[in-house]
Amino acid sequence: MADETPIGAAPAIDPNAQELVLQSIYIKDASFEAPLGPNLQVTEWNPQFGMNMNTTGTVLGENLHEVVLTITLEAKITDKVAYLVEVKQAGVFLIRGYSEDETRRIVASFCPGVLFPYVRQAISDLILKGGFPPFLLPPVNFDALYQQSVDQARQQGQPAIN
Repeated sequence: MADETPIGAAPAIDPNAQELVLQSIYIKDASFEAPLGPNLQVTEWNPQFGMNMNTTGTVLGENLHEVVLTITLEAKITDKVAYLVEVKQAGVFLIRGYSEDETRRIVASFCPGVLFPYVRQAISDLILKGGFPPFLLPPVNFDALYQQSVDQARQQGQPAIN
């Protein structure tokens, strides 16, 4: 009975095992601007929306990655800016035991997918608190966006960048 694990002892952890753990999530930066306030002199609320989205990844330490999903949303009525909101939603992820390509895909695709519901809620809250009608960002397929960027980089003869 020498190979039995004593009661209460933690099982041995394989140091080469794959791990993907969200360590923390936070808003890194947020901005809301409504140059004319919510009382735009319009007969109908039917804005045109423009959205930009960007993801960056930074290595913080051994196996620790900070991923920042930045979304900028602008609502315009004719030529007037109703509001402009930008949120940088960040998370720190422990990523261990994956190849370089797998890690790149995780940082560029999986992690932004984890952050998206948080940034979506933050943007919605800022818009409502600014006195404007509710707005929810549509779902985003980060896997498809990542694959598109990889394909585009290949066509241009460049290595894939996350």
